[in-house]
Amino acid sequence: MAFLGVHNSITGRKWIGPNDEQHRRAEAISQITGQKPPVASVLARLAISPENVDTYLNPLIKNLLPDPKQLLDVSKAAERLIRALDDRERIVIFADYDVDGATSGAMLVSWYRFFNLEPDIYVPDRIKEGYGPNEQAMKALSSKHDLIICVDCGTMGHEALEAVNEGCDVIILDHHLGSEVDPKCHTIVNPNRQVESGNLSYLCAAGVVFLSLVECGRQLKNSGKSSPNLMAYLDLVALGTVADVAPLVGANRAFVLQGLKILSKRQRLGLKVLMDKSALNSSPTSYHLGYLLGPKLNAPGRIGPADLALRLLCSESVLEANELCEQIEEFNTTRKDIENIVREEALAQIDKNQSEEPITWAAGDGWNPGVVGIVASRLKDKFNKPAIVLGFNGDQGKGSGRSVAGFDLGFAIQRLQHEGLIQKGGGHKMAAGLSLTKEQLNPAMSRLCELAKKEEFMNSDAHEVPVDGVLFIGGVKIDLIEELENCGPFGSAIREPKFAFCDVSLSFTKRVGENHLKVRFSDDSGKTMDAICFRAFEGNLGQALIEHGGKKAHLIGKLDVNHWQGRKSPQLIIEDAAWPEEL
Repeated sequence: MAFLGVHNSITGRKWIGPNDEQHRRAEAISQITGQKPPVASVLARLAISPENVDTYLNPLIKNLLPDPKQLLDVSKAAERLIRALDDRERIVIFADYDVDGATSGAMLVSWYRFFNLEPDIYVPDRIKEGYGPNEQAMKALSSKHDLIICVDCGTMGHEALEAVNEGCDVIILDHHLGSEVDPKCHTIVNPNRQVESGNLSYLCAAGVVFLSLVECGRQLKNSGKSSPNLMAYLDLVALGTVADVAPLVGANRAFVLQGLKILSKRQRLGLKVLMDKSALNSSPTSYHLGYLLGPKLNAPGRIGPADLALRLLCSESVLEANELCEQIEEFNTTRKDIENIVREEALAQIDKNQSEEPITWAAGDGWNPGVVGIVASRLKDKFNKPAIVLGFNGDQGKGSGRSVAGFDLGFAIQRLQHEGLIQKGGGHKMAAGLSLTKEQLNPAMSRLCELAKKEEFMNSDAHEVPVDGVLFIGGVKIDLIEELENCGPFGSAIREPKFAFCDVSLSFTKRVGENHLKVRFSDDSGKTMDAICFRAFEGNLGQALIEHGGKKAHLIGKLDVNHWQGRKSPQLIIEDAAWPEEL
């Protein structure tokens, strides 16, 4: 049964409310614990029993932290990391160019700096070198270093690691899906190796690095030696986890929740400067990590010097941090411009022929490889199904894909490579990359669609909007929003709370920026509330709300706190709307 009778909203989706079991659990939570009904509704949806509410809302790292030894070979990796420290070896950290790679690398730099050892850093150029280790870089780095630590990459770098000079060891700390045979290296720690149990498969690289350092700390303690306070590194773990869209389950939830508390103290210089320049004056949330800080830190790796983000996270100079932030802001602005062009060209390619296919894809000459992943994410959100976007330079194409729940895109892309349909590819469940020729394009996409159809994930869920309940404007206060936020952090696998406001009047609508819509709505008692709808004009929602013609509306979205001139007020981030008179 559709929530509020909305079978076909303005965006063409069905609204789904809590089921009977969730209603019963929410009532029990509210009665036994005293939680406000909206908070109880969210906890019920998360399947939290009344007895476990306090434990869930106040998770402790010590209770949720996995034993690092659950990761195969983590002890061997820790021994080698410590030996490099004891012998004062020449170390280089080879990090991926995204936020997960930057945060992972920054943790290792900070850890070695505690012992007055300064490792070098190397981040490959996305366009010139591509993802992960390459033969030229490995050969050059191994001639000058005793230890190469690959973070957020390397699991599929078989050929490149063969080029490592004798006398130099390689440690891989990664989370990407592995093949049947590990690459040639001293140690690989990866919860997604074929030989792993899969119990920690949800970790991103930052989580893997953190657990590896926990094991290092354990070994150093057993030797009577001191080590850094790793709790101070959780701001980096939280940022990497959210930015990499890792599911916020198990230890990841504790990592992010505790990491946000550390981030709010603004002790890491680079992140403090970035938050200041981003006008983030409040305590950061997972939303800020995923949609404000993460995209900015990703920007240089997409279209500019790939090491800027890692250098910023390691910076100990105010002057340097400010300069790096200014460069990052400039690259982020340029990235947005390039992204908009590619997105519009991609949308122009996608016609009704793809409407029945389980995969949306687009390809174009000259599309910057650094933005195809973001565009794929936009297409995935718009069409509610996995999306692939590829840019070609001559005959050679590089692409990125983003998936939805129920389809393991990384495995599917790896299968295409195994079948010889693409040159190279890999990733994880929700995101993947690939390289192919123009001749391979259509056969590869056709095969990918075949694989997707077999998974049977294309169901009505992709065209539904889940709602946690109905709210009234007069009942929305700052403390309610903060209590709802405390049910998180929210992100992959744990969606943010969404509530409906029924039969409201749209008293003000105004387009802001290129694609956003500012709204003010009111109820029959005259109480008003502000709202914003991001990227409203990429679909039909923005124009429909502007042309409301005095009709009352049902609105659904996420509650947020708007900070303006030192004042805080509730606001709704609109996701969807419907006209009750048309139901």
